[in-house]
Amino acid sequence: MAPLPQPRWHKTTHSQHGGNCVEVATGLPHTIPVRDSTDPLGPALAFPSSSFATFLTALKAGAFPTT
Repeated sequence: MAPLPQPRWHKTTHSQHGGNCVEVATGLPHTIPVRDSTDPLGPALAFPSSSFATFLTALKAGAFPTT
């Protein structure tokens, strides 16, 4: 079995403006890893790409109020 490619981590645009510190990674087939950017050696959550896309659509639609 071939080794998995190394993920390329990117801070979200909201993290760069004082928001929550979240990073997502690209480069893994069919998987979106998410981690706390203040703890890059800590755990990461891995979501199927289709589930993550559904989550982002709901988030943009306001399905998860912040207040």
